[in-house]
Amino acid sequence: MATRPLGSGLALVMIAVVSIIGPSQAADVIAEWGAVKAPPPPEVKSVTLEAKTTALLILDMQKPGCSMERRERCFATIPKIKALMDRARLAGATVIYTLAGEGDPKTIADPSLSPKDGEWIAQRGPDKFLGSSLEQRLKDHGIKTVIITGTSAQGVVIGTGSGAAQRGYKVIVPVDGMSSEELFNEQYVAWHMYKGGPAIITDQTTITRIDMIKF
Repeated sequence: MATRPLGSGLALVMIAVVSIIGPSQAADVIAEWGAVKAPPPPEVKSVTLEAKTTALLILDMQKPGCSMERRERCFATIPKIKALMDRARLAGATVIYTLAGEGDPKTIADPSLSPKDGEWIAQRGPDKFLGSSLEQRLKDHGIKTVIITGTSAQGVVIGTGSGAAQRGYKVIVPVDGMSSEELFNEQYVAWHMYKGGPAIITDQTTITRIDMIKF
């Protein structure tokens, strides 16, 4: 009796599987890119925070990146972040800045956002916990909750927000306090932190707006 080569049998099985699945189900995300529908928007919630255990993180809000010419969406967040910063200071919350590049406070996007002495750290990269004193500063102040603001959303908000959640902090993300070059980047960050990311992150994260934060 003639035997069929193993390879030919496997090929027939693969052909059968593809025919059952069909071309639409067998396609990859790039091939189906245009068919993807955005999920419903994340639920934004009001939050009331204990000031003494809360830190407002203002991340990489610097020139020239955060300017009307380079990143208009970032420039538009300055007044809102400033208002949140003022309320946080008044309530006694901790305020911490990160500065990329050489870490020069003079590069802050607007003088109204200028950090006070001892409030800033120099750190390059999206996760501000890496290679910096951020975690120790939060521990020294007894912080349990962090509010993440800054730019870019797909960099520092996901990076530092995820890093904070994985370290056990409650993470508050005001969507009008983060910015990027493109609106889609902000959309995908909001979704990732809300539901799209791993549970260790999403379970610790609340999506909100700046005027919905109280101390």
